[in-house]
Amino acid sequence: MIAAAPKGMRLHIGIFGRRNVGKSSLLNAITRQNVSIVSEHAGTTTDPVEKPMELLPLGPVLFIDTAGIDDIGALGELRVRKTRQVFDRTDLGVVVTEPSGWGEFEDRILAELAERKIPAIVVFNKTDTRRPDEAIVSRLAADKIPTVQTAAVSGTGIVDLRQALLDAAPAEFINSPTLVADLVGPGEMAVLVVPIDKEAPRGRLILPQVQVIRDLLDGDAFCMVVKERELRAALDRLGTPPKLVVTDSQAFLKVAADTPPNVRMTSFSILFSRFKGDLLAQVEGAMAVDSLRAGDRVLVAEACSHHPIAEDIGRVKIPRWLTQYVGGKLHFTHVQGHDFPDDLPEYKLVIHCGACMSNRREMLTRVMRCRQAGVPITNYGLVIAYSLGIFERALEPFPAALDLYEALKHRKK
Repeated sequence: MIAAAPKGMRLHIGIFGRRNVGKSSLLNAITRQNVSIVSEHAGTTTDPVEKPMELLPLGPVLFIDTAGIDDIGALGELRVRKTRQVFDRTDLGVVVTEPSGWGEFEDRILAELAERKIPAIVVFNKTDTRRPDEAIVSRLAADKIPTVQTAAVSGTGIVDLRQALLDAAPAEFINSPTLVADLVGPGEMAVLVVPIDKEAPRGRLILPQVQVIRDLLDGDAFCMVVKERELRAALDRLGTPPKLVVTDSQAFLKVAADTPPNVRMTSFSILFSRFKGDLLAQVEGAMAVDSLRAGDRVLVAEACSHHPIAEDIGRVKIPRWLTQYVGGKLHFTHVQGHDFPDDLPEYKLVIHCGACMSNRREMLTRVMRCRQAGVPITNYGLVIAYSLGIFERALEPFPAALDLYEALKHRKK
């Protein structure tokens, strides 16, 4: 069995529109599978339906078929809320309408996508019954919004839609940044410290570790994987010091003690802060730990929905370390998956996981929302390094982040 690309590494394509315009039929036609239930009754799709696939030559994508966001009633409001969450993680938006159905509603969807700087495609579906208004098509063309005419039931126009998706894919997805290889270099060595504890899945590694290994291989670098207890012995056996040591954040203190000062060190979580989010913003957020006081509320957000264990890092270890650092009781709230609260101003700090299960768009949206609310946001690895007093050491591989930290530190004095 060939393992599929993780969701967080896929281009997220959101399909939006009114109820019963044929969004689900369109997704089924694109994927050549009956992914979404199709019915003549409006509102058949309730929760967003996800379909991962390979869209060549672009690569791995994730289609998200949403419920109609003109839904009505109490249940409809819940569907609309779920649909609006999809905007947060959409890299490319597809607005579906009937030939005679364009109006203020569709303009609002395009405006939402434009405000978020998300490229969009408009699909006029059901064009086997009538043609779209030429004035609308011309206006969209003037706004440089590509349009496609389809009849999803018969498959007409689906090839054109596939090509439009390829043409509109964001450049940063096609030329995606490296995760760690640029910090190591071809022909150089990285040592990865991977604790095998209760949180390590039996018989395999966790996703961030796997992705770092693959990125190093893609960058023609060498890779050694050890447990934290074997790190010192492994380094002693190397004739040439490694370019970088990367550790699980939970082993930060021991790894920092065992790694020679001339070897740069950081954590998987901090690598993902740069790869999926905004490292500089989250470095500044970590320094907000000094402003925490007993009784403050702290939000801990995780991209995945794993079952927490007794020594869970987000629910037990980070709260314990921060409580010790602050010297008083803090109030922690935890959210998982795509849930992210609207009452952000109620929190003094947001601490996010590395977001290996999210795409970069969703993580950057969360960073933006925190900025708008005036709430600092950081991530697991950064807040752990800061609370343990090894922040500068963990930032050594990232000169811009280290410079920002030094500037902010001097500004505080």
